[in-house]
Amino acid sequence: MPTIKSEAERCIKCKIPKCSKGCPVSTPIPEAFDLFLKSRLREAGEMLFNNNPLSAVCAIVCPHERNCTGNCVLAQKGHPVEFFKMEQYVSQFYLETYTPPEIKKNGKKIGVVGAGPAGITVSIILAQKGYLITLFEAMDSIGGTLRYGIPEFRLPNSILDFYKNILDSLGVKFRPNTRIGTNINAEDMFLDGYSAIFVATGTQRPNRLGLLGETLGHVHFAIDYLKSPDTYRLGKKVAIIGAGNVAIDAARTAIRKEDADVTILHFMSEDDMTANKADIEMALIDGVRFYHNCQAIRITDDTVKCVRVEKSVSEDGSVSFVEDIRSTFDVKAHSVIIAIGQGPGADVVSGGSVTVTQKGLFQVDEFSRTSQQGVFAAGDVVTGPKTVVEAVAFAKIAANTIDEYCQGLPWINDFKHPSARL
Repeated sequence: MPTIKSEAERCIKCKIPKCSKGCPVSTPIPEAFDLFLKSRLREAGEMLFNNNPLSAVCAIVCPHERNCTGNCVLAQKGHPVEFFKMEQYVSQFYLETYTPPEIKKNGKKIGVVGAGPAGITVSIILAQKGYLITLFEAMDSIGGTLRYGIPEFRLPNSILDFYKNILDSLGVKFRPNTRIGTNINAEDMFLDGYSAIFVATGTQRPNRLGLLGETLGHVHFAIDYLKSPDTYRLGKKVAIIGAGNVAIDAARTAIRKEDADVTILHFMSEDDMTANKADIEMALIDGVRFYHNCQAIRITDDTVKCVRVEKSVSEDGSVSFVEDIRSTFDVKAHSVIIAIGQGPGADVVSGGSVTVTQKGLFQVDEFSRTSQQGVFAAGDVVTGPKTVVEAVAFAKIAANTIDEYCQGLPWINDFKHPSARL
């Protein structure tokens, strides 16, 4: 059986590492392998942490087949090097032995709204630069979708607890159960002396199907279910509508919590599913059944009425899915869970002073600047639902921009918002 060490030894140290180029945060993979093999674990962990503060999380939940592993040159002739296994070991070691650096505070306050991946990243980066960070979170703990959207069997909360300890050691003040935009808004924060505000509130509002039956008592949204699955009683037959990672997580959670017979319904073909392939495989092993190429058209008290869907590819290569109304069928369900994506919640900036898109997402330029002076944004509230590592990549840009803004650099303070989005 391959070990982490033997896997590290398989890396051929490419001059131009495609694995690093395929990573949204350009993780220095060959260098990390080299330090690992020299037993310099803390140096390797520090390098990974400084490049990606959430390396311990990304090692577990990243779509490796699309990023590092999927771009390894050895995949062309055999099995790619699985860097994430070493990254998980080294990053966990670093979190367990973390010692905060000596930091000289600069006296400037930054408000970070949202303690999910982007908010944690910006808080760590700017706290290390000497800023006084206050992290506002609507829930009672840090993590955002990491804690309240990803099941613990996939991402243990103990890892997030390590990050809370790191934030505490860096002097970050944490305000839980505080939803900006209700009793407190951005203008209040500026009046209290904050130099800048970073918004990373994510996308916590579930999308609706718009079908008859969606308000029935046995129908739930996946993003709500995953926050506290123990409070639900789903019954033995559960139908989940969706094709992404949230649908997979809800299905695997229902099997564990309810010992339920779980079926995932979605209009796509098997190959078109947006969920990570590795997680789809594990769902099949867990016992989840899939109905591909079917569209839910109505929810009743004990069924989901569906119609078959055919995939169509036009001459220009565009793909569409066409309902075959002659082919309908029912799926028995004691509970129905809807997992068709999320959107942003309420605007955290009073008066609509920040420009948003038609979907309600924050509109920012390439440097994460919003249309309001001193307010920056990144993560899902800008891009819509993305991966954790993509949120980290955008958050790193935002942290650098906020730092330069607070230093008073002319190029960043004198601008007209170009209405461009990340």
